[in-house]
Amino acid sequence: MEAEPLLYPVAGAAGPSPGDEDRLGVPDGPEAPLDELVGAYPNYNEEEEERRYYRRKRLGVLKNVLAASAGGTLTYGVYLGLLQMQLILHYDETYREVKYGNMGLPDIDSKMLIGINVMPIGALLYTPVLIRNAGAGQPIAPGAGNRGVWQQLGWRGPSFLWSRMAQKYYEYTHYKERDEQGPQQRPPRGSHAPYLLVFQAIFYSFFHLSFACAQLPMIYFLNHYLYDLNHTLYHVQSCGTNSQGILVGFNKTVLRTLPRSRNLIVVESVLMAVAFLAMLLVLGLCGAAYRPTEEIDLRSVGWGNIFQLPFKHVRDFRLRHLVPFFIYSGFEVLFACTGLALGYGVCSVGLERLAHLLVAYSLGAAAASVLGLLGLWLPRQVPLVSGAGLHLLLTLGLFFWAPAPRVLQHIWILYVAAVLWGVGSALNKTGLSTLLGILYEDKERQDFIFTIYHWWQAVAIFAVYLGSSLPMKAKLAVLLLTLLAATISYLCMEQKLRRGVVPRQPRIPRPQHKVRGYRYLEEDNSDESDAEGERGDGCGRGEGAEEEALPAGPRPGPEPAGLCRRPCPYEQAQGGDGPEEQQ
Repeated sequence: MEAEPLLYPVAGAAGPSPGDEDRLGVPDGPEAPLDELVGAYPNYNEEEEERRYYRRKRLGVLKNVLAASAGGTLTYGVYLGLLQMQLILHYDETYREVKYGNMGLPDIDSKMLIGINVMPIGALLYTPVLIRNAGAGQPIAPGAGNRGVWQQLGWRGPSFLWSRMAQKYYEYTHYKERDEQGPQQRPPRGSHAPYLLVFQAIFYSFFHLSFACAQLPMIYFLNHYLYDLNHTLYHVQSCGTNSQGILVGFNKTVLRTLPRSRNLIVVESVLMAVAFLAMLLVLGLCGAAYRPTEEIDLRSVGWGNIFQLPFKHVRDFRLRHLVPFFIYSGFEVLFACTGLALGYGVCSVGLERLAHLLVAYSLGAAAASVLGLLGLWLPRQVPLVSGAGLHLLLTLGLFFWAPAPRVLQHIWILYVAAVLWGVGSALNKTGLSTLLGILYEDKERQDFIFTIYHWWQAVAIFAVYLGSSLPMKAKLAVLLLTLLAATISYLCMEQKLRRGVVPRQPRIPRPQHKVRGYRYLEEDNSDESDAEGERGDGCGRGEGAEEEALPAGPRPGPEPAGLCRRPCPYEQAQGGDGPEEQQ
């Protein structure tokens, strides 16, 4: 009779016992295969898990875009709403005397407006440092408290964020191609452009709604206290192209009854709560657009270089040709809020319809922002030039139109003009931001490029504020000349690029990873970026070359082998040695 196997093997017994196999027939103990112990889960599908991982990454990018767009819309809407209510209330003579006595509120408001327009110009000096240390999304939140800071932080943050998010979305969508090419291989230039177009269209559709959100306090609160147009426009003689300054002859009292202080506190508290919600929305839902290790190249080049590089980028002929468009971008958005809304709208149909005109402008711009997607199928010049052409026709029409005060028959023309001006503004803003994101897709340059863009825009807004007392014909003439110069300059830039003229860009100092204390030291104060060194050190002409056409035919002189480029900052941060070290 066969003996039953021992329940517990005898200690020191040589070899496995017959009971050392499990029910599946796999031996246990020293003879068990290693794969059965440490191998993957039997039902694990690596390809499916990888697909799910990158789908979550893409959804995270979309969450960033939507959160930053909604946060920027709420922030700017709160700012515009508070500023508009403050200026209207402080304009009323009775309100000033009853509430504040002889404090001189008009002088205070004038100084405040000067500060609002000057701060963005000075913000050029410190925003590159703040963006680099705080990231691209977080500066949107504190910008809710200061208009001048928001002009640079709140605009440059999203502008830089969309470009980085578009590049990340491309990587997460084409992860298989990236695995085949190797982690050190960069994506083809311009590959992220379709995603950038979509993200810019989403952002500006949200952002232009901020003008409508800013009118909610006017529509639901302040309009109930306003006089009608027969009182406020009683002494107004001319409007539109025949007017001069801003609302000359407008009545000094615009409020029938003074709003209670408690009601004002409630309205302002609601607006500040919305601003706080916007801050939480951005900080809580908007993740980083890049890993900190990717930015070590600019954190180690020195403060002086960071301050100088925005100005040095003027060497690039593309940026110089786009400066007139940057200036016009500031002109047209302020003309919509002051010249069109006040000089043509309020001057003829009354202050109580100001909110409705700005809502029409806002809805037209928000809907037309989707037209930026035409760049997916049409040449990139089409949206930008189309917006410029529409503004050109509207400016010529406004140049010869002088609506009569206190006459409502032409109010439909004002609404149509506001909607069409919003369409042109949307094409302008979307086209410019997308164009810069395509031309300057290197992450080490985008901050400086968008700094220059919004800096010139701030200079234009300040110039409009200084010239607010000019006749309307002079304002329209300046607007028209700037638009023509911007369009011609932009088309010349595109013509140069088609001819093969290579832009000359400033060199970004190469980081040196020698540490003394907490500071990086540089042996050579080079201005050359690694991307330019890749194309300039024996591997062909690149963005760091002079402005001249590429010569046809072979170039003289042998090219050194194995020294085509140094490792890029991202490769240095990842610990890679670059292609030349791998040979």
